[in-house]
Amino acid sequence: MSFNTFGHLLRVTTWGESHGPAIGCVVDGCPPGIALDAADIQLELDRRRPGQSRYTTQRREPDEVKILSGVFTDGSGQQVTTGTSISLVIENVDQRSKDYGDIATKFRPGHADFTYLSKYGIRDYRGGGRSSARETAMRVAAGAIARKVIAGVTVRGALVQVGPHGVDRSRWDWAEVERNPFFCPDPVAATAWEGYLEGIRKAGSSAGAIIEVIAEGVPAGWGAPLYGKLDQQLASAMMSINAVKGVEIGDGFAAAALTGEANADEMRMGNDGRALFLANHAGGILGGIATGQPIVVRFAVKPTSSILQPRKTIDSAGQDTEIVTKGRHDPCVGIRAVPVGEAMMALVLADQKLMHRAQVGRDGPVIASFGLEGAEED
Repeated sequence: MSFNTFGHLLRVTTWGESHGPAIGCVVDGCPPGIALDAADIQLELDRRRPGQSRYTTQRREPDEVKILSGVFTDGSGQQVTTGTSISLVIENVDQRSKDYGDIATKFRPGHADFTYLSKYGIRDYRGGGRSSARETAMRVAAGAIARKVIAGVTVRGALVQVGPHGVDRSRWDWAEVERNPFFCPDPVAATAWEGYLEGIRKAGSSAGAIIEVIAEGVPAGWGAPLYGKLDQQLASAMMSINAVKGVEIGDGFAAAALTGEANADEMRMGNDGRALFLANHAGGILGGIATGQPIVVRFAVKPTSSILQPRKTIDSAGQDTEIVTKGRHDPCVGIRAVPVGEAMMALVLADQKLMHRAQVGRDGPVIASFGLEGAEED
């Protein structure tokens, strides 16, 4: 299988299957001298880890990460990156492959079973193998390293809709995101989702979701025009996450209903001599290049394909049949997609930072302010 690697200067290759002995990744291109130990990565992995509430899969995986290469203890006793490839591994410890014996020859509707077999002539039916969302643990691990590369940039995500039920943005509170099992910024919506998802779970069904990821502190200038657009890279990264079926930047599809004057992010000069935007319909990106405003990305996650409700399908012999998927599955896979979306945002931004530095010789904008000829920002 090809296409297991993404990124340009900061490149990540993931490997492993849902029910294999381990999953892992190699991060290449990380600059040297960055403080990094397993605890930094574990902090992010624990946010994604399964089995932490009844609203996610009950598979009990500690997701304990090990750093195999790419770090060294410096003279002060601190472990830092060496500039060489960083190899990470997580052992799988709670596989129950027998749960999938009944679907070994059947195709789950909405899952990758049919397409994997059509392409490769073989598929790992145990939890989906390579197509399982288990792979996203390594994205989160790599994303923890990327956050170190873009120190000073804040990347935060939240669940803003479960099924048809969205948040009230007037109640948005980032502190609430870590206080409930949904990464929800609206405490009232989080309470309502409990009852809704409990009903979905007991019915043996599943629900979709929308996740919003915001990056603040990104300097103006990151990105590139045409084929290297920052929003293009972000859309590709988010769409690569399992079960994602739609991505939008800023106002996204809602912008189609606006007039030109309503959609325009008007500008004025700030008191500090820097450009001040009066709105952010563009989501912090114009012409494929960051404006310096918050970068806003949303993506839609479809309902989990593995459900207990019987569905019509076919088997590998070409016979009509029905399928019921047993085992442990997320009634809403979008919940644990929040830290995954954050990781992908961080990875894209870290890659863009390194490419910007390589092209213009600095991390920030070439022109820091107006009215000061030749002004530059270090």
